[in-house]
Amino acid sequence: MDQSSVDMQSLPVIDLQVCDYRAAWTSQLAYHEKVLQGEYPDGVIILVEHPPVITFGRRPGSTDHLLADADTLALRGVDVVQSDRGGDITFHGPGQLVVYPIIPLRRYNLGLSAYMRLLEQIVIQTLAPAGIQGCRDACATGVWVDVPPGGSGSPDMAAVTSGADQQTRLRKICAMGVKLRRWTSLHGLALNVTTDLRYFDLINPCGLSRPVTSMQALLGSRCPSMNEVKWRVAMEFRRELH
Repeated sequence: MDQSSVDMQSLPVIDLQVCDYRAAWTSQLAYHEKVLQGEYPDGVIILVEHPPVITFGRRPGSTDHLLADADTLALRGVDVVQSDRGGDITFHGPGQLVVYPIIPLRRYNLGLSAYMRLLEQIVIQTLAPAGIQGCRDACATGVWVDVPPGGSGSPDMAAVTSGADQQTRLRKICAMGVKLRRWTSLHGLALNVTTDLRYFDLINPCGLSRPVTSMQALLGSRCPSMNEVKWRVAMEFRRELH
């Protein structure tokens, strides 16, 4: 997005561009307080890319899913942060769009489960125009792509199946982890656009022992730019919340 702050009616979208995880966390808390105080009654959407960082959620045992030692992390330039979000371990880095929606859920009559399904739907709708068929997995939060052996994951290549066979073929393209404070959300989602997927070898993503993918891995040269994906995500939030 070309502007640091784009007003979408009463739901502003703040683009932090590339920002350290801890600094972005501080920004989240500041905007969260502004939402609570009524400065942004409909909420705020924060968009950001982070330098390489591995974060742990509050799920017990999440630290066990870090596969790399301190020397390897230092060599790769990867920071490690204990977050207060829900969920397990995940990676953030360049080429990954991280979205922090600061949303007062009661204003939209949303409970936590409905809010998580809303986030998944926004990502599925963001992927569709690019030709990627995102889906849910009843066993795990996030957005997945059914990738047959040798397939690209696009609708014309992916024959959607069900049951155990499909579950072995699903690759995560978007991870999610949130926290509610006074029924207003923090943290959010991480969509792999052009992310270097080799970073995920450092962890067991979300503790699931299942592969990840990215828009670029599925689309190659047809992958939209980060700015295009930011615009689409912002439009989908606007569509769903207004």
